[in-house]
Amino acid sequence: MKNPSAPVSPPVAATPASPPPLSQPFRSGALSMRKPTRFDLQPDAATRTAIAAELGLLSVPYLRFKGELRPAPNRDFVLEAELTAVLDQPCVITLAPVRAEITEVVRRRYVSDWEEPTGDEVEMPEDDTAEAIPEVIDVGVVALESLVLALPMYPRAAGAELGEVAATPPGAAPLRDEDLRPFASLAALKDKLGGGTDG
Repeated sequence: MKNPSAPVSPPVAATPASPPPLSQPFRSGALSMRKPTRFDLQPDAATRTAIAAELGLLSVPYLRFKGELRPAPNRDFVLEAELTAVLDQPCVITLAPVRAEITEVVRRRYVSDWEEPTGDEVEMPEDDTAEAIPEVIDVGVVALESLVLALPMYPRAAGAELGEVAATPPGAAPLRDEDLRPFASLAALKDKLGGGTDG
């Protein structure tokens, strides 16, 4: 029988997810349905240093994410932006800095009446840029996700060579480092950010 006089332990508070190093949130319900909402993210040196640490990069000398969130039919929204970046990654063989310059066009479509497919409907969608419209669209998080996907998968300094080793169960296709990146990095980033852009 439970002793009513026994001390009650206080509930353990959940550890909040650390904030993303780059953030510019827009509440979707407050976005204009008549004209585009423009943004131009150019993080300062301290923020770029934090982004480099978050993504396992040596440095991010330059980063810009410029675009707009514009209204679409059915109270949907479309994000279109250009991501430009200059970054240094460690060579996978020598760890020497490897410079990369990235220019990517990013497009996302946020659907107000989104329905998650179930059962036999679960398959690769025709439009893989579409997702449910979240309560908050954080274009900084979109920039980070897009940067992860654009990272060179196997940065290698000039002259560096490495024989590839692939281990796999009998009868299965080998899974190599190239197959795992950048998706593993993106999954880790989404976990870190508490679910990415889902809100």
